[in-house]
Amino acid sequence: RTKGLEAHKANIVAAKTVANLLKTSLGPKGMDKMLISPDSDVIVSNDGATIMEHMEVEHQTAKLLVELSKSQDNEIGDGTTGVVVIAGALLEQAQILLDKGIHPLKIADGFEKA
Repeated sequence: RTKGLEAHKANIVAAKTVANLLKTSLGPKGMDKMLISPDSDVIVSNDGATIMEHMEVEHQTAKLLVELSKSQDNEIGDGTTGVVVIAGALLEQAQILLDKGIHPLKIADGFEKA
């Protein structure tokens, strides 16, 4: 089990992995994703909500992004990919600030003010 700054970094990497997966499905040149279920059902989609719904995520922080996507879909009905990609971008910037030695609470306060 990791603690402290290493735990923060591990959580950011897990969330960025999910965000980067969805990022490539955005836009007119967005790529389709092929998802294969344990019972060999195949789903091909570039819809963020569909991709997130059928992903089997183990990491707790990555699961938060899946929940973020579901919440966006339930409340608004659109923008599921966008919120996950934005969250990933924020976490990427947080990683840079953590590497500079800035305390995580200061980073969170800064994001909240922005």
